[in-house]
Amino acid sequence: MEPRSLQLLEFPKVLNVLSGHCVSTSGAEACLALSPMDDADSINTTARFFRQGQNFVKESGFRLGTFPPLEGLFQYLIKPNNVLDADALYALVQTLGQARVLKEALSIAEKREWDTILDFLEGVSWPEKTFSGLKRCLDQDGNIKDESSPELYDIRQSIRSLHQRCSKKVRDFIQGEDISRFLQDDFMTITNDRYVLPLKTNFKGRLQGIVHDYSNTGETCYFEPMFLVELNNTMQELKQQERKEELKILTYLTGLVRSEYDQCEAAYGFLVEYDILQAKINFAEAVKAVAVDVQSGAGFDLRGARHPLLAAVEGGVHPLNIELPTEQKVLIISGGNAGGKTVCLKTVGLLSAMAFSGIPVPVEKGSVLPLFKEIFVIMGDEQSLEDSVSTFSAQIKSISRIWEAMDSSTLFILDEFGSGTDPAQGAALAQAVVDGLLENGVTCFAATHFPALKTYALVTEGVRAASVLFDPSTKKPLFSIAYDQVGASIALDVAREHGLPETILSKAEQYLLMEGSDSGSVMNRLNELAVSREKELEEMGRIKAKLESKRAKLEEKFERERLSVLADVKKQAQKVLKEWQDGKIGRKQALKKLSEARGAIGGEDNSKPDVKPFSFDDIKVGKPILNISWDRKGVVIEKDERKKRVKVDMDGVAMWIPADQLGPVGKKAVHEKVRLSVENAASKSGEKAPKGEMTLKIDLRGKRADIAISELGRFFDQALLRGATEIEIVHGRGTGALRREVHIFLDGNPAVAGYSLAPEDRGGDGMTEVELV
Repeated sequence: MEPRSLQLLEFPKVLNVLSGHCVSTSGAEACLALSPMDDADSINTTARFFRQGQNFVKESGFRLGTFPPLEGLFQYLIKPNNVLDADALYALVQTLGQARVLKEALSIAEKREWDTILDFLEGVSWPEKTFSGLKRCLDQDGNIKDESSPELYDIRQSIRSLHQRCSKKVRDFIQGEDISRFLQDDFMTITNDRYVLPLKTNFKGRLQGIVHDYSNTGETCYFEPMFLVELNNTMQELKQQERKEELKILTYLTGLVRSEYDQCEAAYGFLVEYDILQAKINFAEAVKAVAVDVQSGAGFDLRGARHPLLAAVEGGVHPLNIELPTEQKVLIISGGNAGGKTVCLKTVGLLSAMAFSGIPVPVEKGSVLPLFKEIFVIMGDEQSLEDSVSTFSAQIKSISRIWEAMDSSTLFILDEFGSGTDPAQGAALAQAVVDGLLENGVTCFAATHFPALKTYALVTEGVRAASVLFDPSTKKPLFSIAYDQVGASIALDVAREHGLPETILSKAEQYLLMEGSDSGSVMNRLNELAVSREKELEEMGRIKAKLESKRAKLEEKFERERLSVLADVKKQAQKVLKEWQDGKIGRKQALKKLSEARGAIGGEDNSKPDVKPFSFDDIKVGKPILNISWDRKGVVIEKDERKKRVKVDMDGVAMWIPADQLGPVGKKAVHEKVRLSVENAASKSGEKAPKGEMTLKIDLRGKRADIAISELGRFFDQALLRGATEIEIVHGRGTGALRREVHIFLDGNPAVAGYSLAPEDRGGDGMTEVELV
């Protein structure tokens, strides 16, 4: 999009505020580089990623800590001979550690089915060798560990042993020569990798040795006694060996990083991307913003829209409802000065740019935006003395420059066009511009004071009028918008509010009366009616919200009571079924008790519904049907007149179902559904109801034998749990190998009462019919 237009909308200021919520300089720089996207899928995917990120933070409380910028490190590694130092490697391992913690925290996305976060995780290939190597070789302070290599361990052991020998010799020397009075401190120190004594300068001629350095005050010299010279030389050799060995280790670790360069860079990018996401979440919390989906071809429906730079200020902004239906392309806003017209235009353009950039916007949930690929803005006084360009000329030049580029995918923000020239000619030109915009399908938000353009907005198809409102009594702006009406400019009231002398105002009012152009009383009345209507709408909105809240509570209470009653009835039904299975009661007595349990659901009202009974004859092949016990819709495939059962296809699963367990698709089946749900209450626990049959079917054709038998085993478990009495296994004819495997499975299954090949008209030796115990 045009940078100049984004600048006029103050989009860079929003990016600057957003970047302030980042914990890293890299994340902040990435935020500053955000720009609008022109693809609806990308925008909506980014919005969904934000919402899922919000849910993740709310559930886990995870907060990303600071991490250093590593772009320079990766750039440095491009040259093959460069070796990273310990500080750089330590920064890398600390950053990888943070990335690992984040990756583990985000693993809950799989259980929550957060698809965009899962895609985010899939983009990270973990540099396991690098991370393990750095963790093994660097300690918590970033120093190379002794255990990094056997050679380094031996060298450092020798250095420690030499240090102990030097310390002992120094103590013996000080005590034997009784020179403690010559020393500033009773301990040795190190200068230029050599052990020395802090000797008072005026005693340096008393002892034999080498002076290596002086203190800043000159009162202390760092003196190397002759007996330490040989030990210090040995120390220098060991230090040289240590540095060589450390370089080998750093070279090795750098090689690990190079071998997994892409993974390391991806892990770092993973952190930066999450830093941006976290910044958006914090920004949204600060300004009460939400992610808005965009819909190509939709209209504007921004509810409670606020300017983001004012939204965080307490009482600093009034929410606006910005509405422009799909069939209308232009909104012309009129009304008093300082009433919020320009703020409204800026809010529309800025919120659009933010939403297209994947940034949450301060609006209410449910708001909708259409998709635009370009936003052009003409706003403010663009005159230039240096270029001899007036305000009007600057507007004309800007429109001429962008006119050919504007089409149906363009949002055009136009503020006070034509205000810098003759009002009559400026208004005519403005109307002609809007006509051209309508012809090209451009969506435009404009502000004006021209009476002619206000009338144009009321009578032109595809154009909508709106007015900013002001208090009828005080003439102060209410920062609210009323649609399908125009507003007065109230220039005199604004001038009076800002202290213009009353004598001048009186003269102006006289001139208005003389010219016959004072329409203030009409406009004031329209404003009063609009204010009254807005108040009524707000009150209706509050009442609606209150009623919806009450309804939601009642529905929640009803659902709790319904589930409680149903659970109690199921418990009673299971008890009756258990008694029937144990032989304690007969079939008729069991059905009677089940009927009594059913009655508890309907209370004391035992009246039968006044509906036509559903019979076997009502079932038609090819028609939709309801499996009442499962509350699933299906299609009738076949009817069995003899057994009074129906073969139903439910989402690819075909099964024989008794006719009394079926009903019409609709409300007529509700009472029958309640009856059968009670009779089949125990089916979920593996128990069979006292009446009814059920046949399930599985198709194993085209599968390998081992896979087919595995699926058949799972299918058997489900069939038994559902209380099925028969199973149809379609294995096909083929070579007969799959049929033999199926029969071997059935022979060893204790739940099988018997099985046989199906009749020829039902599949022959390509299907086996199984009767369950």
